[in-house]
Amino acid sequence: MTRLSPLPPEEWDDDVRDALSPLLAAERANPRDAGNILGTLVRNRPLTRAYLAFNAYLLKGSTLSARIREVALMRAVLWRRCDYLWDHHVELARRAGLTAAEIDGIRSGSVDGELDALVLRAVDELERDSTIADDTWTGLGRHLDDLQRMDLVFTIGGYNLLAVAVNTFGIEPE
Repeated sequence: MTRLSPLPPEEWDDDVRDALSPLLAAERANPRDAGNILGTLVRNRPLTRAYLAFNAYLLKGSTLSARIREVALMRAVLWRRCDYLWDHHVELARRAGLTAAEIDGIRSGSVDGELDALVLRAVDELERDSTIADDTWTGLGRHLDDLQRMDLVFTIGGYNLLAVAVNTFGIEPE
């Protein structure tokens, strides 16, 4: 059930485009290219501007590889039962090098490779315990440095937050 709909096209102005600028280039800051999620978030321009600066870091500036980012965030949005973000990120995960079998493994919790398994375990532990267990943190340290592990925690948390917003606002697929 939609609680908040995207901002109507006739209400898009320079302030809306400015709010989207941390993530979208000017030519994409329009109702069609922004999509339902950004079109809905932009109803609150100051919040959108602040959140998108953070989200742009997670997507473009993070020390994590695109592959690890997608493994982590897909598992996180799965916990939140956010089909919108799951469906949106399947294609991004493929572009990051994940196969259909690996994407299915994220869903089932059964992946090959130590790092992917540790990332899933970290997401699951954060969901259950609001922390990562010492042995998981240490295992991640065999593959990721401290900055990457920090980025991992914030990626998981950031996408948990976004999934909660998408679900609560009732954002519909394009």
